[in-house]
Amino acid sequence: MFEATVSTALRGVRIGRERWAALGVGTRDGVLAVLLAPVVFAPLTAPVGAEFGDLPTRPYDLPGLLLTAALWLPLTVRRRWPGACLAVIATAFAIRELAGYPATFASVGLYVALYGVGAHGAWRDRGAGTAGDHGDGDHGDGDHGTGVRGGDVRGEDVRGEGARGRGVPPVTRGEETRGQGVRLAARDEGARGQGAPPVVAVGVGVGVGVVVASVLYVLFAIGLHGRGSPQGISDFVLIYAVLACCWAGGRAVRSWRAAEEGRRRAGVEAAMARERARIARELHDVVTHHVTAMVVQADAAQFVLADAPDRVATGLEAISDSGRQALTDLQHLLGVLNASGAGREGDRAPAPSPGTLGELVAHTRAAGQPVRLTEHGERRPMPSAVELAAYRVVQEALTNALKHAPGHPTHVQVRYGHQEIEVEVTTEPAPARGAVPAPRRAPVRGGGHGLVGLRERVGVFGGELRAGAAADGGFAVLARIPAGGGA
Repeated sequence: MFEATVSTALRGVRIGRERWAALGVGTRDGVLAVLLAPVVFAPLTAPVGAEFGDLPTRPYDLPGLLLTAALWLPLTVRRRWPGACLAVIATAFAIRELAGYPATFASVGLYVALYGVGAHGAWRDRGAGTAGDHGDGDHGDGDHGTGVRGGDVRGEDVRGEGARGRGVPPVTRGEETRGQGVRLAARDEGARGQGAPPVVAVGVGVGVGVVVASVLYVLFAIGLHGRGSPQGISDFVLIYAVLACCWAGGRAVRSWRAAEEGRRRAGVEAAMARERARIARELHDVVTHHVTAMVVQADAAQFVLADAPDRVATGLEAISDSGRQALTDLQHLLGVLNASGAGREGDRAPAPSPGTLGELVAHTRAAGQPVRLTEHGERRPMPSAVELAAYRVVQEALTNALKHAPGHPTHVQVRYGHQEIEVEVTTEPAPARGAVPAPRRAPVRGGGHGLVGLRERVGVFGGELRAGAAADGGFAVLARIPAGGGA
C-alpha cells in the first residue's frame, strides 16, 4: 500500500513537472510572480526588503501603492524583456526611496531584475539561440529548444524491411541525434545565415550599459544625499557592489549555459559526422560490390558478343540479378536515412555473417571471377558486429579483385580460432586459363571508403588489417578480428 502511494505521488510529480515545462517562458514567469505576490507584499515580510536611503518614512497613498506594485509585477516579463523589466523596477525603486515610502519585501525585485538582465540581456546573440535566451537557472527551468538532452545521443541498429536473398547490414543511428540534433544543426545554419553579432560589438554594448547604469546610480545616490540620507560614500559603494554582484551572477550563469550549449552542439555535430561517415561506408560496402560486378559483366558480354552469343544471355541475367540486389540494398539504406523509416523490429533483416560468404562468393563467381572459398576450424558463436566486419572484408576484397584483376583466380580463406577470426583474400597475378578477359577500359574509381573504412571497422574491435602485394606478384588482404570484440 505504501509503495503504491509513493509510486502514485512520484508519477504525479513527474506529470506536474512535464506540464510545467510545457508552459511558455512568459507563462512560467507570470505564474511565479503572481503566486509569490502575497508573500512579497505581506506586512510581515516588509522589514526584509531593501532600503538604501534610510530616509524618514511617509504613509502609503495611491502613488505609493502603484510604485510598490511596480517593484514586483514586471518580473512576469523578466526573461522576455529583461531590459524593460529592470528599467520599470529600478525607476519605481528610486522614486520610492526618494519619496520615503516604507520598506517592502517587494524591493528584492530589483535584485532579481538585475540578475535577469545579466542572464538574458538584450545584447544577446538572437541568431544563435543560446541556452540563456530561454532557460533559467533560478527555478530549474529547462530550455525546450536547446536541441539535445544529455545522454540522448545513443546508438541503435536500424535496418530496412523485407530483405531479398540476404540481409542488409545494420546502420548505427542515434534517434535523438537524427531528430533533435538535426533541428539543432538547422537552427545553427539559420543563425549563421542571419549573421551573429561580433564579440567586440557585444562587449561594447555591455560596457555602455554598465556605464549608463553606473551614472544613473551616482545620480540616485546624490539625490538621496540631498534628501538628507545618513549613508556615506562607503555605504553607497557597498550597495553598488551588491547590485553589481547580482548582475555579474546572471552573466556568469549565462556564460556557463552558453558553454554547456556549445559542448552539446559540438557533441551533436560529432555524432552526426560519425553517423554520416558510417552511412557512407555502408553505402560503399553494399552498393560498390554489385555495381562493380555489373560493370565487369557488361564489359565481358560485349567482348564475347560476336564469338559466344549464348554466353551473353547468362551475363545479362547476372547483371539483372546484381541490379535488383543493389536496388534492394539501396532501398534499405535510404529507409534508414528517412526519419520515420526505422521500421518494425520484426521487419528488420539479420546482418550478413560468414555463413553467407558462400552466397557472396557464388555471386562474384557468376560475375566471371574465379573464386574459391575455404573455411578452417570450427565456427563458434560470436558477436554479429564481428561477423559483419569479416563479411565486409571479404566483400571489399572481392570487389577490388573484380575492379583491378578481372579473371584472376581469387582464394578466400576464413580461419576460426578460439580468440579471433582471420580472413585472407589473395588474388593471383595471372588470369585463369580459359577466363574471359574484360576489355581494357578506364578503371572503376571508388569513393575512398574501401580499405580505409575496413581498417576503421576492424580497428574498433582491436583487430588489424593489412593489404598489399603478395610474394608471387598478386594481391593479398589479411584481417584478424578478435572474436569477442563486439560483445
